[in-house]
Amino acid sequence: MPSHTIDMPADADRRQRQASGPRGRGSLHKLMRRRSTIAFLMTLPLLTLTIVLVAYPAGFAIWLSMLDRSMTRFVGLGNFAFLVGRDQFWMVVYQTCGFAIAVVVLKAIVGFAAAQFVHTLPTKGQRKWRGMLLVPWVIPAAMSILGWRLLFEPSFGAFNWILEQLGMDRVIWLGETGWARFCVILVSVWFGAPFFMVMYLASLKSVPLELYEAASIDGATWWQRTRYVTLPMMRNIIALTMIFSLIGSFAGFTIVSVLTNGGPLGTTQVLGTSAFLIGIMGGNLPMGAAVSLFMVPVLAVAAIYILRGIAKRGSEV
Repeated sequence: MPSHTIDMPADADRRQRQASGPRGRGSLHKLMRRRSTIAFLMTLPLLTLTIVLVAYPAGFAIWLSMLDRSMTRFVGLGNFAFLVGRDQFWMVVYQTCGFAIAVVVLKAIVGFAAAQFVHTLPTKGQRKWRGMLLVPWVIPAAMSILGWRLLFEPSFGAFNWILEQLGMDRVIWLGETGWARFCVILVSVWFGAPFFMVMYLASLKSVPLELYEAASIDGATWWQRTRYVTLPMMRNIIALTMIFSLIGSFAGFTIVSVLTNGGPLGTTQVLGTSAFLIGIMGGNLPMGAAVSLFMVPVLAVAAIYILRGIAKRGSEV
């Protein structure tokens, strides 16, 4: 009897070790598999929506770009070869790249300046100025661009009226190549800079105040604090907003279509409006799809370069 009572704890320990052995690990593995299955099922609606709204249209656009105008014969890369051999198409490509780069850089500068201005204001003043500066981004694009078009009107527009009051000649804003390009860039920056301001303002508020205090104690000027404290802490947000805006600028359609419709003589045409004119207005859907797909490699290279920079900086931290 005593020996039986002494052996009971040992038997219990042995059974516990057996339970925590391969069988216990198998149960845990099954549990983890079940959780991953549940997670997959929960994300399945989003994955399905992404495939339906993104993957399928993209695949169909690639297939469509390889057909002839009647969409009855497969021509492979014939549409792309036709576009590459036309000088007018390359002019559109250069204009799109020029517009996108200029607009993104100016948006970043204006947005950063506006964010710095709002960040230095008291809390009550910040609410008021944030609301006012967000107005261009909140107003529907087509409506605000029509307002800008009236301002640029050569006969009775407000800008020419101001020039006349100053004793200067009228300007045909949307009828001359240089001024038309300037107007497109100006309206694009006006419309998109508030988004940069919001993102940069949120990033500025996340910068620790101790860093600014330490820099001030070391005698750093405003520019030195901005260069060595603010910009390094904001560089990932700056990169992400720039790539997001670059994609939007390349695929931009509304501003050019409503403001200039690609004129004068196609000197403000971009890939988005060119694809619409060729594919929808011209009735050549395969060629329009080929024009739109030329944006993909440029944006892919830019995205990879910027995202690699973000990943590199993250690994250094």
